[in-house]
Amino acid sequence: MHPVEEFTRIESVFVRKRNALVLRGQFTPIYTDYYLHLMQHGIRHPAELDQMLKDSLAMLTLHLVARPWAETIAWTASLRAPRLNLFVTGASTTESVTGRIFTEDVREPDRNYFYAQTTAPNQHEPRTSTLEVDGKDPVAWISQYYEQSEQRPAKAFRLDDEVFTLVAAQPDCDMAWFDALDAEALATLDKTEETSLLETRRFRFHCGCTLERILPVLGGWRERLDELFGESDFIKLQCPRCAANYEVSRDMLA
Repeated sequence: MHPVEEFTRIESVFVRKRNALVLRGQFTPIYTDYYLHLMQHGIRHPAELDQMLKDSLAMLTLHLVARPWAETIAWTASLRAPRLNLFVTGASTTESVTGRIFTEDVREPDRNYFYAQTTAPNQHEPRTSTLEVDGKDPVAWISQYYEQSEQRPAKAFRLDDEVFTLVAAQPDCDMAWFDALDAEALATLDKTEETSLLETRRFRFHCGCTLERILPVLGGWRERLDELFGESDFIKLQCPRCAANYEVSRDMLA
């Protein structure tokens, strides 16, 4: 067996004469880190929700490579059925993506909403967008997101062996070719089209949270420890980005 690479490498490929950008990668390394994270913190998701989170991580990673290096992007999907909030975030500068699922105390929306927030250096406020999405397939949401927020056509493909591809139209794109593009055509793209590798970026599943970073959230409780802890000497905190579990003692806050 071949060892699993530490990072997922995403290729950014320009298709000449068609004027389209193709982002592609094999996501086993990210998924391996993701499952190790779940095991470490005792987290288990139903199969359907697990796949949705994995697909969202893949789509965000491909989108990050389609965008400038310095951006940090976060997506939240608020769904009716199943009722949940699906959160993913990442940045090329940290070479990482992370995410989690919220299923408890989630308000039921009247329809499925997708929220995107993009932060860049020297930008006073994050750029945000909100759209209604159909269904519960993160791969299918991408074309809807690009049409409204990126204002250009795009389509995404979930292929065999945990390979995902995102194709984004550029100015003067050959739309007849774009509309006819399918998984079979993608498999032979480098042979049938004139392509140029623009860049390669790498990513892993990693949050970077630590107990030291999360503790300040409880700073306002230092004078009310009995109210916070009750009769227990410990409470549990959960990272809002990756759902990692941390145990906090009275002594840590005293």
